[in-house]
Amino acid sequence: MGLEPRIVAFTCSWCAYAAADLAGIARMQYPPNVRIIRVMCTGMVHPNLVMEAFQLGADGVMVMGCQPGECHYVDGNVKAEARLAVVTEMMDAMGIEEERFRLVWCSAAEAERFVAAVTDMTEFLRILGPSPVGPPGSGAV
Repeated sequence: MGLEPRIVAFTCSWCAYAAADLAGIARMQYPPNVRIIRVMCTGMVHPNLVMEAFQLGADGVMVMGCQPGECHYVDGNVKAEARLAVVTEMMDAMGIEEERFRLVWCSAAEAERFVAAVTDMTEFLRILGPSPVGPPGSGAV
């Protein structure tokens, strides 16, 4: 068996985390490669947090939040999307492929969307291989 990628997912407490919880309640199967970090809003996820996840050994990072227009904090998901440009610039400077980072919109009722996003990211990273930064196999993440 090849690479089992390590994925860090920063999930909005109100939507994406609730979708992950619903997937668990419904006993939906998805790869165990994802480590979920619950945040109040994706607008709170600073680009440095994304980069730190990579430095600590993540092969991929996902920021998962409310659908556009449905943010419980009015515009947090819009702020998260605006930060995408900064994240990709930082990744480029560190030699990390920008495809290793994904921003996913997922409402609380979309357990299937959560499962599909995590499954797709895992399969993609298996093909792409390990991250070029961070301690490989350290298990830190």
